[in-house]
Amino acid sequence: MRRGRLAWPFLAGLIVVAVTILAAFGSPKPPASPGSATATASAKPSTAITLPYTPAGAQLRWLIAVKHLPMSVAQIRAHFDAAFRAQVSPAKLNQGILGATDVKLVSIKVDEPSRLAVIVSTGGVLQVQVALAIDRQGLISGLRISPVTPTAWAGVDAAVRLVAPKVRLLVADVTKGTCQPVHQIDPATAAPLGSAFKLYVLDALGNAVASGKARWNQPLTITPQLKSPFSELQHKSDNTRISVHDTAAKMIFKSDNTAADMLINLVSRPEVEAVLTTTGMAAPARDQPFLTTREMSILKLDQWPTLAQRYIAADEAGRRALLAATVDRAPLPSDAARKAWTTPRDIDSLEWFASVNDICRLYTSLAALDRRPGLSPIGDVLSLSDGWLQLDPAQWKRTWYKGGYEPGVLTMAYMATTQAGRSYVVAVFAENPSEPINEATATPFMRSAIRGAFTLARSRCGPAAGHLHEVLGIRRVFHPGSLIP
Repeated sequence: MRRGRLAWPFLAGLIVVAVTILAAFGSPKPPASPGSATATASAKPSTAITLPYTPAGAQLRWLIAVKHLPMSVAQIRAHFDAAFRAQVSPAKLNQGILGATDVKLVSIKVDEPSRLAVIVSTGGVLQVQVALAIDRQGLISGLRISPVTPTAWAGVDAAVRLVAPKVRLLVADVTKGTCQPVHQIDPATAAPLGSAFKLYVLDALGNAVASGKARWNQPLTITPQLKSPFSELQHKSDNTRISVHDTAAKMIFKSDNTAADMLINLVSRPEVEAVLTTTGMAAPARDQPFLTTREMSILKLDQWPTLAQRYIAADEAGRRALLAATVDRAPLPSDAARKAWTTPRDIDSLEWFASVNDICRLYTSLAALDRRPGLSPIGDVLSLSDGWLQLDPAQWKRTWYKGGYEPGVLTMAYMATTQAGRSYVVAVFAENPSEPINEATATPFMRSAIRGAFTLARSRCGPAAGHLHEVLGIRRVFHPGSLIP
């Protein structure tokens, strides 16, 4: 992640180490639901609030005041206990802490000598929750920093723009089967998708089932030629059989690359390319030929960057010939090659591409398929995970989700339906061609922006009451040393 873009102080991966905040703050309580009065009841004007003069307050006051980075090893030893330092190195800690100005205390949620939870604003727009715990010697033993759900469009935009230098956002009402924009940032520009491309494969599969060319209970065979890196099914024994339904579920829920390639093989590359047009993609030629994940991995990992440059320089016919003659005959990249892929590699020219407008139209196509007889498994697999969005179930009855990530790319695309039957799409694409996006740090901000966007879209009458995301009632279990929620 580009240094200096994130406001103070966001620790990479929402650091929870040694004595986790979950343990330090006692038994979990349910997080406040969207619109809950309890989420804002204790908020007071920032001018009337100061940090408490307690051991925990002293450490938080010091952390806010940190101006010169990187912190020295001596500074870290003076403020963080041994268990914390054993889990987070000085380099990781300094990488995660970024400076900013105009930090203001908004409210205090928990105030005890050894633990403190506060809401602070940065830049007058964004709000974050900081929960800190100290040990008996007064040293920091646990720390959690997470965004507060924005309650205005300016806050949504600010949270999204923190993530990367290039961002696209669309919030649209799709209740009537078409995309009616509610709010947007550069919605027509095509951007790299990462694994969100698998939504197009699912649409093609739906068409194949509808036409009788495939069945949900049809068995598929895992073969060496279909195995792809970064997937669970890659490690299954050759000739293992799995149903079309379960393959689709793994493709969406687990983002399994081998599953995606098995389904592309089932329906055929031309059929997937056809849905680019039928679902309304504005510039489908950019995704032709439509690469399998194995092909993409070989291009980005095998003989990098020579093979990739040959592919990028060729026209469509030349690309198809290169795939057939070279790429499709190549073995899987080595583990060493996979581990070496840590920075963006031609994400503006070698990827799957779509605009957020395109993805909105794709979701309306999937929704139309889902309503047809025998195609309800489409909605079932898209509902397997909400990507930890956790919309209020009292207001929302269904959430579809698919995201994607590779170095320099982070995408999240949702469709959710209210209890009253109105449906909305919120899609955010982030792109940094120069540096990898820190997924662990960026994801919570994108997620909070998306959650706020759904609430604002549903209200359609301006800011709605916000809620604190996982303030004290953390729903997930964090293991010591985990840097990723």
